[in-house]
Amino acid sequence: MGLTIIAGAIALFVLIFALSGFKIVQQAEVMVIERFGRYNRTLHSGINTIWPIIDKPREIIWRYVVKGMDDQKYIRFRKKSKIDMRETVYDFPRQNVITKDNVGVQINALLYFQIMDPVKAIYEIENLPDAIEKLTQTTLRNVIGELELDESLSSRDTINSKLRVILDEATNKWGVKINRVELQDINPPEDIKEAMEKQMRAERDRRAAILEAEGKKKSKILEAEGFRESEIKKAEGERQSEILRAEGQAQARIKRAGAEAEAIKLITDAIDTQKGDPINYLIATKYIETLQNMVTGQDNKTVYLPYEATGVLSSLGGIKDLFNQK
Repeated sequence: MGLTIIAGAIALFVLIFALSGFKIVQQAEVMVIERFGRYNRTLHSGINTIWPIIDKPREIIWRYVVKGMDDQKYIRFRKKSKIDMRETVYDFPRQNVITKDNVGVQINALLYFQIMDPVKAIYEIENLPDAIEKLTQTTLRNVIGELELDESLSSRDTINSKLRVILDEATNKWGVKINRVELQDINPPEDIKEAMEKQMRAERDRRAAILEAEGKKKSKILEAEGFRESEIKKAEGERQSEILRAEGQAQARIKRAGAEAEAIKLITDAIDTQKGDPINYLIATKYIETLQNMVTGQDNKTVYLPYEATGVLSSLGGIKDLFNQK
C-alpha cells in the first residue's frame, strides 16, 4: 500500500514535471528562457519544451491602461513572461511644456513602437515602458522649447518627425523601433487662446477690408475702362455717322446738280431752237422761287420789290411768249 502511494506520487510528480516543461507561445509573441539565471534561448510561437526548475522564463515589465470607477484612466505596470512583438501604442498623459517665448502649453502625445530584439528589451533596460515614457516626455520638452508658440501650433508634422528620429536613435540600444509619434492636442492657456482668437479675428477683418478695397478698386477701374470704351465707341459711331451723312449729302448734291444740269441743258436746247436767251429764263425762275418763299407763312407780310426787279419781271412776258411759241 505504501509503495503504491509512493509510486503514484512519483508518477504525478513526473506528469507535472513533464507538463511544466511544455510551453505554448502565441503568434507574434516570444519568450526569453534563462538557465541557471543566464540567458539560454528565445522561444518562438508554437509548442516548445524546457527543463523545469533548470530553465525559467524571464519576465518583462509591461504597461497597461485601466479605467477606474470614476471613468478615469490609470496606468499600471505588470510583469509577464511573454513579450509581445506587435506594434504597441502608448497614450501618454498631458504634460506642461514651455515654449521658446515662455508660454506654457499642455501637450498630449501618442507613441507607436515595436520591440525588434526581445533580448535587448529585457537586459538593456530595467523598465522599458517607463523608460520610453520618460524619454518621450523629456525629448518633447526639448523640441517644444526650441520653438515659439505659433511654430508649435503650425509645425506638428515637423515636431512629430523630429521626435521620431530622436527617440528611434535613443531606443535602438533597447531593441525598440519607434514607428510614429503623434501630438494629439496642444492646449495653450485660456488668456493666450483669447488673445490668439482676437488676433485671428483682427487678421480676418483686415483681410476682408483689403479684399473689399481691392474689389472696389477693380470695380472703379473696370467702370472707368467701360466708360472710356463706351465714349470711344460713341465717338467712332458719330464719326462714321458724320462721314456717311456727308457722303450722302455729297451724293445728293451731285445728283441734284446733275439733274439741274440736265434740266438746264434741255431748256437751253429748247430756247436755242426759238432763238432766245436761256439766262433770262433761269434768272426769272430763281426770282419767282425767292418771292414764293418770302410770302409764305402764317403772318401777313409786306413785300417791297426793288426797282431792278421790274427788269427781271419783264422777262416773264418773254417766257410766256416762248412757251406759247413752243
